[in-house]
Amino acid sequence: MTEQSKAKKIQAIRGMNDLLPTESAVWQRIEQMLKQVLASYGYNEIRTPIVEATPLFKRAVGEVTDIVEKEMYTFNDRNEESLTLRPELTAGCVRAGIEHGLLYNQEQRLWYIGQAFRYERPQKGRYRQFNQLGVEVFGLDGPDIDAELILLTSRFWKVLGISEHVMLELNSIGSLEARADYRNALIAYLEQHKDKLDEDCIRRMYTNPLRVLDSKNPDIQTLLNEAPKLFDYLDAESKAHFDGLCALLDAAGIKYRINQRLVRGLDYYNRTVFEWVTSSLGAQGTVCGGGRYDGLVAQLGGQSTPGVGFAMGMERLVLLVQTVNPDFKGSNDIDIYMISSGTLASGVSVLSIAQNIAEMLRDECPGLRIVTNYGGGNFKKQFGRADKLGAKVAIIIGENEAQADKAMIKDLRTGEQTEVAKSQIAQLCLTILEKE
Repeated sequence: MTEQSKAKKIQAIRGMNDLLPTESAVWQRIEQMLKQVLASYGYNEIRTPIVEATPLFKRAVGEVTDIVEKEMYTFNDRNEESLTLRPELTAGCVRAGIEHGLLYNQEQRLWYIGQAFRYERPQKGRYRQFNQLGVEVFGLDGPDIDAELILLTSRFWKVLGISEHVMLELNSIGSLEARADYRNALIAYLEQHKDKLDEDCIRRMYTNPLRVLDSKNPDIQTLLNEAPKLFDYLDAESKAHFDGLCALLDAAGIKYRINQRLVRGLDYYNRTVFEWVTSSLGAQGTVCGGGRYDGLVAQLGGQSTPGVGFAMGMERLVLLVQTVNPDFKGSNDIDIYMISSGTLASGVSVLSIAQNIAEMLRDECPGLRIVTNYGGGNFKKQFGRADKLGAKVAIIIGENEAQADKAMIKDLRTGEQTEVAKSQIAQLCLTILEKE
């Protein structure tokens, strides 16, 4: 076969990456730590489809947002219905809650983890296919539940060992009515300085002026120093809500700074918005963000129900954990490696006996990682494979051991080995493994 006739190698799509075993072990460890925190607060998992009807995101996220305008993967199915790969998971969670009657006169504390898709420029810690973990609470409208979500995220950082590398930023964007008054004042200010605005801000000025506050252009940020402050337009209830939240965080010892330009990128937020930011990955970036969305359930066709939540990109979180602690690793090491050789006079392969013992151990010791040697090889080669896999214990069965219904158990870390009856294999293996 010539070089030209070889099939073209197919690679992963730009911005969509494979997670190889060594990396996935780190992810599994981090995910397990986060799930334990979520369980300790009494939150329950929900899973929703990756594909949703496009109008769900247009109504929830907002027609005039970067996500809807530029970043969604949208296509028509065979029935010419417009479908979209989810760019975030809150909208699907709300849709599921409405569809299945989870939200009517009920409190719900939900969490999810799953893939989302946005057509963005791939960069460090940000991809077109990414994994998002989030929490949503429905049916509670006080600042106390807002504080609990912040306490929960703070505990995430504590168990992951990154508390000193993240900072909480807080703001209140008030009610929809108060924001309308502020919107008019901001537009009036921006019109006075239109000659200093970049193309993106001019486009947003009339469609979604609050997004101008989020501009990354340093000249725009300087211009905004003299702009009207959203905080000055808050309604009395939103001010009281925010003051109550700050008081609860102060009492809990949570450090924060108030960022009056923090608005978040999605249209459904009201009152509380927050972000955990870090400078440990270079330029300051967001690790986790969320806020309150009391109008979203009604906006999507349900009965008016308060809601609050947050989400975080797992790629950036994993990157931060490993940047802060380069020794943070997952483990794919094997607990027990089954080594066997020979055939009994009856014609029974010793390998089949090793397989049966491995199955017995999986029954008696669930959770252990057990690998059986396949592909033959003498004992030296099999021990080499066990070492390559990081196995801690080897169970060796030759013809003599199989005939006597016994096995040789070897601690691969100390070299100590003991011959035991088949009935004692599980207990001795557990004893050796518990020495760690």
